Amino acid sequence: MISVLGSGVAGLCAATALAERGLDVEVIEPQDAPDPVSALAGGMLAPFCEGETAPEAVVRMGAGAADWWESHGAEVHRRGTLVVAPARDAAELDRFARATQGHDWVDPGALEPDLAGRFARGLFFAGEAHMDPRAALARLRARLVEMGVRFHSGPARGQIIDCTGWAAAPHLPDLRAVRGEMLLLHAPDVALSRTVRLLHPRFPCYVVPRGDGHYMVGATMVESARPGPVTARAVMELLSTAWTLHPAFAEAELVETGAGLRPAFPDNIPALRFGAERIFFNGMYRHGFLAAPALAEKLAATLRQETAPCVSS
Repeated sequence: MISVLGSGVAGLCAATALAERGLDVEVIEPQDAPDPVSALAGGMLAPFCEGETAPEAVVRMGAGAADWWESHGAEVHRRGTLVVAPARDAAELDRFARATQGHDWVDPGALEPDLAGRFARGLFFAGEAHMDPRAALARLRARLVEMGVRFHSGPARGQIIDCTGWAAAPHLPDLRAVRGEMLLLHAPDVALSRTVRLLHPRFPCYVVPRGDGHYMVGATMVESARPGPVTARAVMELLSTAWTLHPAFAEAELVETGAGLRPAFPDNIPALRFGAERIFFNGMYRHGFLAAPALAEKLAATLRQETAPCVSS
């Protein structure tokens, strides 16, 4: 028996990869556990954009993420990522181009008519995608139930795979928390079909379509383990940058706010850690949906003594 602790993106991906290899798996989620922080994610499958600051290992891990999620029932929108910057921050766009690969220079208005005339140029990462993270997790969970995987709050049995994120900090002394905050807006007067990143020296943000006029706007990155709801500062910064992208966001309805603590190792690379009593699947940082599939496949291959996929650990 293999007990997977946690039902966020790491836990569900790990359980899926293990169950698909015919292993006896259960998922344990304590009754008092908060909602997984991965439910607040942007759902961007954007390895090239993440390569601006992420190590090459993360880019490699994320290369097949869109295919993995699509093959596991998620509705993946392969519309690419558009990156823009206000005229005053044109140097940020040039810097981003130098730091990344897989892009072409474009007229933003040619891809997103709502942005016509607002930005002179942009970077288009055609090979990237996005999805609704909550819908993707729900589909993965339903698929596991269909495969006979049991979800419960009882004690763990057999081999333990710890996917509890920041809650595992007492066992992982080099784990740190990075606070992330997001907004969900209903802006029916905005029409964007793909993820758009707005560059800014201090307040960069991304806007991800969720359908029916809804957009996820995120996300702050604060080196802090302070729990609690979204701060007023974060709301003001995110709304300000969304308004800079498109003035119609000023009339949007604020549907939801969210804040969570992302677990990260010093190098910001998600990894498997093999302890005396359990295996830790942790350090997802801001790369959960991007990196979890590859790391889960590596975990399953390791436990089955297969040739492991080429990903960093």
